[in-house]
Amino acid sequence: MDYPKLRRIDAFPFENSGQKVIALRDPTRLDDKVLVVSYPVFFVVSLFDGTRSLNEIKAEYMRRYGEILYSERLDEIISYLDEQYLLESERYAQYHRQLEEEFRLAEKRVSAFAGKSYESDLNKLNHQIEQFFTGPGGPGSLSQNPQGDMVKGLIAPHIDFQRGGPCYAWAYKELAESIQPDLFVLLGTVHSPTDFPFVLTSKKFATPWGEVETDAEIVAALAEKLSFNPFQDELVHKTEHTIEFQLVFLDYLFHDKKKFKILPVLCGSFHDIMAQGNTPQDKPYLHEFIAALRDLIDKVPYRTCCIASADLAHVGLRFGDSAAPSNASLKEIERKDKEMLSHVERLDADAFYASIAGEKDARKICGLPPMYSLLRLIDAKEGKVLNYQQSVEAEAGSVVTFTSMVFT
Repeated sequence: MDYPKLRRIDAFPFENSGQKVIALRDPTRLDDKVLVVSYPVFFVVSLFDGTRSLNEIKAEYMRRYGEILYSERLDEIISYLDEQYLLESERYAQYHRQLEEEFRLAEKRVSAFAGKSYESDLNKLNHQIEQFFTGPGGPGSLSQNPQGDMVKGLIAPHIDFQRGGPCYAWAYKELAESIQPDLFVLLGTVHSPTDFPFVLTSKKFATPWGEVETDAEIVAALAEKLSFNPFQDELVHKTEHTIEFQLVFLDYLFHDKKKFKILPVLCGSFHDIMAQGNTPQDKPYLHEFIAALRDLIDKVPYRTCCIASADLAHVGLRFGDSAAPSNASLKEIERKDKEMLSHVERLDADAFYASIAGEKDARKICGLPPMYSLLRLIDAKEGKVLNYQQSVEAEAGSVVTFTSMVFT
């Protein structure tokens, strides 16, 4: 491999047995492995951009460290990364094609995180989620006699349950204590590149309680209205957690009640339009998709609720910033987050986007696409922030923020 090229991967620093190292991980989670490398090796890896020859990489290393990077060692690094499918290579392309074909033929989307991010045993899972409601930071026990108006929309986190469980519960308590919808439009963040701004699938989704049915008729009707192929990147559904985590709460609430269906939608990044100084309305296919979906939602003869699976800020060393957050900066992050969420409460999609674009997404709001899409889709009077949290990881020198909101 004369011009090695690294795939888009997550890289973040942490300490291992007192030693500072860099962790490398495939954000698509097609492989769950986390590779740990030293800072010098990471410097070498960072040069794998597809434009540098092996000799140029060795010369860069010499300039940086004043040492020779021998060809044998460089070949070893390249071979190892290729074995882990982290390089753009024929080996990875063949592996990816095989995964695409297997997923295309699969009847259902199997739970990817049961037994990892949440309990797979039903008794343990029921207890785990119950504690999110009744334990510290939770909203309290669920009412046995729901009487509230129907919830039109929710924003819930997609951070792991260990950190965000009680925040999820604040959103789902509102849903549990209102009229149960028949269809949930699940708008998830996708953490890997996609060719188009939205990705659909018609597959059922497995949960520890059984299977949740995707409304295949609506998916097909929506796809027919589009000038692009919304199944082009369907494989990203296989390991993306943002829809799966919402289904765990939905099935916890409703698995023994009236059956519901879902419309699972993964929403791609807005970074390209933000870099160009444009707005989401300028993004190819975005307006077309939202208009088509809203038209279908208006026409279906049953109650619909939209849920945006969205975290907020990602700040600190783990996310490429030059410093870890301080107490002062955490307060400033909270101030800016809540100012941003005030636009969401008013259902002002343009002001919400402008508040993020105005600072060039300095806080890295990964929930921007599903939250923006939700604001364009729902017909609600108002939104309300129910809970706001910051999860600080001192070892990684970073913070992730998230919220729960309800729209009626």
